[in-house]
Amino acid sequence: MYAKQYEITLPADYDMEVIRERVAAGGHALDDRAGLGLKAYVVRERGIDGSPVNQYAPFYLWNDTGAMARFLVGGGGFQNIVRDFGRPAVLHWTGIACLAGPARKATPRAASRRLTTIPAGSGPDATGLGLAALIERETEELRGIARREDVHTVALAFDPRSWQLMRFVLWEDAVAPDEAATECYEVLHLSAPGMTRLPEGQAW
Repeated sequence: MYAKQYEITLPADYDMEVIRERVAAGGHALDDRAGLGLKAYVVRERGIDGSPVNQYAPFYLWNDTGAMARFLVGGGGFQNIVRDFGRPAVLHWTGIACLAGPARKATPRAASRRLTTIPAGSGPDATGLGLAALIERETEELRGIARREDVHTVALAFDPRSWQLMRFVLWEDAVAPDEAATECYEVLHLSAPGMTRLPEGQAW
């Protein structure tokens, strides 16, 4: 599993209905895309749920990195983003764990992302396994979130370049007030052609 997201930050006075209409018209294009686990078409609106910006920030979980590469550079669809908004930086993370929640059959309306920096150092016992212990704790916390009745899907991944953990949660109706999210989103559409093929549980 591989996670990817790009963030298109828009002017403060941007009419977000333009993005809603864009997704309504073209969001189904990836509903049957081979190699894609899911794509959440998510937005943030300035002044809503604490967002300081207007932003269109699609989030992907891929089962096939070749299909992801084709999407980005092989004329597989990303060219439309480049054409309309310029070429954004693409954030990407290697998958650690993915879990289905009790609301998996519902259509999610909200999502949250938590980005945290992985502390430097080898760990308190100097074995170099501090990171592995941290991942185990984060994965156990993920399992707890996945048991909540209003959770659709949870994923945990990391960026080994910046040593950053990313937790993404799809919620049935709204982000839980006690979720330690750094960003909250509205989900406009979910394409999920390979959702059932996403690895269940920890990836190793």
